[in-house]
Amino acid sequence: MPKRSRTSGGGRRPPKAKAKAIAKNPFAALLTAVRRDVDARLAGYLDEHLAAAKAFGPGMTEMVSALRDLTLRGGKRARAALLVAGYRAASSSASLEPALDAGVSLELLHAYFLVHDDWMDRDETRRGGPSVHAALARRLRSREKGEASAILAGDYAVALAAEALSRVEIEPKRASQVLACFAEMQLAAVTGQQLDLLANAADIEKVYELKTGSYTIRGPLRMGALMAGANNRLLTALDRFSLPIGIAYQLRDDLLSVFGDPKATGKPFGSDLRAGKNTVVLLTALKRARGRDHRVLKAAVGNARATDAELRQAVEVIERCGARAAVETRIDELVFVALSALRAGRLPPDGIELLEGAARVLTLRRN
Repeated sequence: MPKRSRTSGGGRRPPKAKAKAIAKNPFAALLTAVRRDVDARLAGYLDEHLAAAKAFGPGMTEMVSALRDLTLRGGKRARAALLVAGYRAASSSASLEPALDAGVSLELLHAYFLVHDDWMDRDETRRGGPSVHAALARRLRSREKGEASAILAGDYAVALAAEALSRVEIEPKRASQVLACFAEMQLAAVTGQQLDLLANAADIEKVYELKTGSYTIRGPLRMGALMAGANNRLLTALDRFSLPIGIAYQLRDDLLSVFGDPKATGKPFGSDLRAGKNTVVLLTALKRARGRDHRVLKAAVGNARATDAELRQAVEVIERCGARAAVETRIDELVFVALSALRAGRLPPDGIELLEGAARVLTLRRN
């Protein structure tokens, strides 16, 4: 468990990030533009493969269609935007076309993890619609076949991600580094998933770094920078920024899973509590809650039959015992560490401004 009493910067409390900064920073504008461009590329690429799948009959078409639906149904495209940010940090003048094309591969990699993660967690909903295994169970009229088909859909997605990356125009001398970075993201995320599955990691923040931060923050930034010819100094600076931001991003996800609006998050109210997921916010609440509050929390956590009323009581306990505030404080600490490392990294001013904006967008988000 992370220590809650920690402060940064010689005992100073980290400054609170201002929510209003999200609407006025360059990363927010970049994210909007990248989402538009990458969505268009994703749609064209998936339509191409959906058309090819029809030659193999309706079963294959259903699988690719379910994957297409999930991939194009929402999604912030933050990974693609971070790849572009890393690319821009390394070069202010290089054409963005290769970076946008590479963003397609990251979003397909993300879809692969979502499909498998939903199946492992038995989540029936994702991005406001059915998860892939739930959709395929209905389409194939068999839960068993639907789940097996979903595993194949995830495998198909990661194969598409590799193929999409192979189409990107990257200078030959940089291509091997980019491919190695892409593989490293997958290996780290799978390692984190396994540790999370077994729930035996001594340091849950390390799990978050591997499971989420690796392919959500660090990998995309590093991949974009490598594509643009970054030197080791820049790569080190990006790593020192991205590691704490990756953990903070997952902590925000933990809070949104409990306190977020289901219409914004695309997940049912209380789904993580019902599943008893091993999150920092839940572990902190279980440690802090006492007496009846602790009993209320224990009765709801991991209880698939918990009612909405029981889940609301559990959420109130998490708020009342101070777990929510503790996690918010930890997010502020991590952002402070990340921004301090960024400013010490001697990046170009535009790169610093872009990544400062990214830190706030990613850790203050509502979905």
